[in-house]
Amino acid sequence: MPAPPPERLFYEPLPTPVGEAVMITDEKGHLRGFDWLDKEDRLRLILQRQYRGLRPAQGAAPPATRQALADYFEGDIPRLRDIPWATAGTAFQRSVWKALTGIPAGTTLSYSQLADKIGSPKAVRAVGLANGSNPVGVVVPCHRVIGADGSLTGYGGGIERKRWLLKHEGAAHR
Repeated sequence: MPAPPPERLFYEPLPTPVGEAVMITDEKGHLRGFDWLDKEDRLRLILQRQYRGLRPAQGAAPPATRQALADYFEGDIPRLRDIPWATAGTAFQRSVWKALTGIPAGTTLSYSQLADKIGSPKAVRAVGLANGSNPVGVVVPCHRVIGADGSLTGYGGGIERKRWLLKHEGAAHR
C-alpha cells in the first residue's frame, strides 16, 4: 500500500562531502525525496510523477532527519535506518525500494540478485528501472546495486558519487 499522498512538501538543501544534496520532506516529517542539487531536475520529474502538481516550498526538514544524514556522511552508516521515509510509486517499485533497504551497508547486490530477492527473477530490467526511479536516494540505498560482474553501473547521482558512497560504507566493487 502506498503512503497516503502528502498535503505539502518542503525543500531544503544539505551540504555533504560529495556535493550539495536536496531533501524533500512532507508535513509529517517523512523524507519523500533525496537527491543531488546538480541532479535536481531528475528528482523534480520523479516527484511530479508521484505527486502530480504538488510543488515543494522552501522549508526545513525535521532536525532528526538532518542530523541522521549528517551523521551518516560523518561515518555513522547505520543512522540511515533512523530516517522515516515514504513514497508513492507502483506496487512493483515500492517492492524494489523496500528490498533495497534490506541490503546491508558494506555489501552490494547485482540487479539479478535484487530481482531474485523480490521474487521476480525475470524482471531484471524492470528492477533496474525501479532502482533508477528511487526518489529517496542514499536512504533507500540504490547505490548498493552493481553489475553482475561487480562493476559499477548507472547511478542517478553519477558514478563518482556511487563510488564514494560504496567506499564510505566499506563495500567492495570492481
